[in-house]
Amino acid sequence: MFEVQWFRYRGEMSHAPLYDHPELYDLVMGANPAAEAFYSEEAHRRGTSVLGLACGSGRFSIAMAKSGLNVVGGDLSRAMLERARAKADSAGVQIPLIQLDMRDFSLPGKRFNFVLIAANSLLHLHDPDHLRCCLHCIARHLAPGGALAFDVFVPSLRMLSRCPDQRHVVGRFMHDTLGELILEETVDYDAALQINRVTWFWSTADQKDFLVMPLHMRALFPQELPLLIELGGLRLSKRYGDFDRRAFGSQSDRQVCICEIA
Repeated sequence: MFEVQWFRYRGEMSHAPLYDHPELYDLVMGANPAAEAFYSEEAHRRGTSVLGLACGSGRFSIAMAKSGLNVVGGDLSRAMLERARAKADSAGVQIPLIQLDMRDFSLPGKRFNFVLIAANSLLHLHDPDHLRCCLHCIARHLAPGGALAFDVFVPSLRMLSRCPDQRHVVGRFMHDTLGELILEETVDYDAALQINRVTWFWSTADQKDFLVMPLHMRALFPQELPLLIELGGLRLSKRYGDFDRRAFGSQSDRQVCICEIA
């Protein structure tokens, strides 16, 4: 259970990573049936074994397991994995869940038909060397004919040019015990490093900013993405503008990518 009552009692503002609080993560990152269907269909085309990296609280891993795929989930956050286990148990599916760092992992004897990094999670790899190492690890774990799939947003110049001190409302969310929560964010873009330093501010009706969360993500521009993938030993075989497989173009705000061994 999220320990918000402690913060309220102390009357303090606390700083914590988003992934330490999977209950809040699940409030913001709700179900995405179109994405779940896309990834499940792509996986079924290649076989039955799936590795979900940065699997988080399990929303994609569980959906894919329910579709009949054999899924292994990996994530760096112990708290997210614990929530994923509880959700998998409730859904009646068996998913091995492993704590790992997707920048450098080894699963001896394991090869997968499909590797998945969903919901912008690849953008947590800020350093190009970390991305390259991640892709090399994935390539070593792909079975013949296997593929990596991921989605990342197309960087928005309007968002990246925001004033760093200006807050924007992300949304309002209903918590089971706390009632309505308000989520605001600020954005401070480091153009030299291509890092979008987002900060999330959580408030209730009677306590503003009871929890503050950094959420720093790399901006991956469309022209550089195929080159970075090639440095990791893979090639970009398909890129869509959304999960409905529409063509990627200048008006797309999402890059949905399928990569194969180079």
